[in-house]
Amino acid sequence: MGEVRRKFKFLDVKPFSPNLGAEVYGVDLSSPLTESQFNEIRAAFLDYQVLFFKGQSEIAPGQHIEFGKRFGKLHVHPAAPTMIGQPEIFEIHATKDSKIANGEFWHSDVSCDEEPPLGTMLQIHIVPTCGGDTMFSNMYLAYEALSEPIKQIINGLTALHSSEHIYKGRYADRGKDDTEITCPEANHPVVRTHPDTGKKALYVNRTFTKRINELSKFESDCVLAMLFEHAEQIDYQIRFRWSINDMAFWDNRCCMHRAIWDYWPEERKGRRVTIAGERPL
Repeated sequence: MGEVRRKFKFLDVKPFSPNLGAEVYGVDLSSPLTESQFNEIRAAFLDYQVLFFKGQSEIAPGQHIEFGKRFGKLHVHPAAPTMIGQPEIFEIHATKDSKIANGEFWHSDVSCDEEPPLGTMLQIHIVPTCGGDTMFSNMYLAYEALSEPIKQIINGLTALHSSEHIYKGRYADRGKDDTEITCPEANHPVVRTHPDTGKKALYVNRTFTKRINELSKFESDCVLAMLFEHAEQIDYQIRFRWSINDMAFWDNRCCMHRAIWDYWPEERKGRRVTIAGERPL
């Protein structure tokens, strides 16, 4: 907050809130981006952590993949069902018959991977009459707001991020049994440094982070409970209401998100691609 925002020449970028996020106009994602547009999208992504591309038409899976590839190699989800012939596409779909909806709890996408995703691009094509919002939380601010003694305690600590408790049996109703999935786990810093901005961000989440390695179980449980509650404070959050064909692009390295499943029995459907990242440092 309070930072001087850069100006954009080839995009119309409107801050979503003082804390986090921006709406982007003046670009058609169904057409190839110019180099100038791409450079400004990347700059806005680093500035705002999550971008909401408004006024879009539905883009084809191939276009979605190509847009993602502009930012790097694409990540394939280790467990979720993907589009036939296009494994880079993760189809998000909840109906009246769903037992779960994706992303109901605070998380950073697939933080259990050794090299967790850089960012995620989700376009929603079917929206419920109301509800189905997605919330985002700024992990730069969450870290900055901690007291200096707590920062000293957690800097240098590592935490185990695990996925078996999440992925086992999760997608059985969508045709994937446990023999077809992998359940990665990895150790990552509790506080990571963003490779592009150089800023520190809190990097634990309620979905995947199981314990802090250097602490006893009791100490780890206490510290993680405090960090989870702290990171989920409303002061760091925004809540985005989807319109048909909106595209959201968020930075998994410095923000968390959760999807609100409050629209049952209505339907919500979309497609996402995820950009591969690097090992957190």
